[in-house]
Amino acid sequence: MTRATYLNNQFIIAMPNLADPNFVHTVTYLCQHNEAGALGIIINRLTDMKLGEIFKQMDIRVTSLTAAEVTVFDGGPVQQERGFVIHTSGGDWNATMAVSETISLTTSRDVLEAIAAGEGPEQYLVALGYAGWAEGQLEKEIMDNAWLNTPYAKQVLFDTPIDLRWSAAADQIGIDINQLTTPAGHG
Repeated sequence: MTRATYLNNQFIIAMPNLADPNFVHTVTYLCQHNEAGALGIIINRLTDMKLGEIFKQMDIRVTSLTAAEVTVFDGGPVQQERGFVIHTSGGDWNATMAVSETISLTTSRDVLEAIAAGEGPEQYLVALGYAGWAEGQLEKEIMDNAWLNTPYAKQVLFDTPIDLRWSAAADQIGIDINQLTTPAGHG
């Protein structure tokens, strides 16, 4: 793929025929996609963990009880012990990568400390783990009809109810993902 066709700052939606249990009916926000591969965070699969548990494990002082009650996402099957924060841009965090002009991905403790104090980014999503693809792997999976890519939408990322994000991401391009069926075979 040329640089112009990389899918940074886009969603990839698991097609109904994608049977891998790690990705069934998921929406993944692609944070990095280049010649070396891709990294994304699943945005519609929750863990049963609250952010307060992470604060406690990391010995982070909490003054925002609202933040402590936020549910943590299952970001993907790779490095599930590692935290990722997708958030609206702004702030000066130690390990931040700009995904776009308005969205960043941060992996450093300081953003969690700010969230715990009620001084973090305006909108955020905290996930454990990520989805990763080796060089050319995502492109092949897209060609094999495992994924549908759609534009990023802030509303889908932060505001749409979790259980509606899969269909809402596809709705952006006029596709009712629930109407797609698994093909019977290849011609």
